[in-house]
Amino acid sequence: MKKLIFTLALITSLSFTAFAQEKGAEKREATEKLSPEQRNTLILKEMTLNLDLTASQQKEIAPIIAEQTAKRDAKNNEMRAQKETKKPLTANEKFEMKNKSLDSQIEMKAKMKKILNSEQMEKWEANKGKRKSQLHKMKKEHRNKRKPEVSK
Repeated sequence: MKKLIFTLALITSLSFTAFAQEKGAEKREATEKLSPEQRNTLILKEMTLNLDLTASQQKEIAPIIAEQTAKRDAKNNEMRAQKETKKPLTANEKFEMKNKSLDSQIEMKAKMKKILNSEQMEKWEANKGKRKSQLHKMKKEHRNKRKPEVSK
């Protein structure tokens, strides 16, 4: 009798898990992605709210945001292709990627420094730090979800 109850409980829990995963996949497919222009507009408006940008600053920052978005999309596509080939990166490739990333960040900071005043620049740096820590936290949580539990 105990075995029967245990088996029924196991089957029920597995079916609920499978159903929840299917529902999550459907939800991801159903959501439409924003166009690059829409994303750029939202980013610019958030920056305007956070940094109190003037109209002239908004006009100067808009093409920078568009450029960053295009670079990010291209990099995401490149990383997806790399992931599909399942070929691990060499140490030199990792170095090149990190080097390009840091060069891009330096370039972005220089551009923003020309446009923003000192107070806005401080806020922008603080927000950038917050976003980076949140991203790191999310990546860590995602990695922990994917790791199978080791039984002892």
